[in-house]
Amino acid sequence: MKWLLRVSSTVAVLYLGLFGAVLLAMRRPPQQFGLFMKHMPQAVVWGFLPSRQMWLWARQGSLEVGQPAPDFTLSTHDGGRRVTLSEHRGRPVVLVFGSYT
Repeated sequence: MKWLLRVSSTVAVLYLGLFGAVLLAMRRPPQQFGLFMKHMPQAVVWGFLPSRQMWLWARQGSLEVGQPAPDFTLSTHDGGRRVTLSEHRGRPVVLVFGSYT
């Protein structure tokens, strides 16, 4: 019976350690998270942990309805120039992500 307690305690500590490491990585910038995920088995992260809920919690923002969007800069679709959101304040802006091919 003592061995069962030791095994279950060890499994719980390992699970919490994995949970904490993945959650910490999810809260890092995307490039750092990508480097972390490059070395992690996808089945463990996305199948064994509640990763969807962890991701939503780690990436939730603090923006409320009615607040202005944070400023950012993106390249145009042809890469010819860069556009900053603040250049278009007061005008409707539509962002399209993806491909039409």
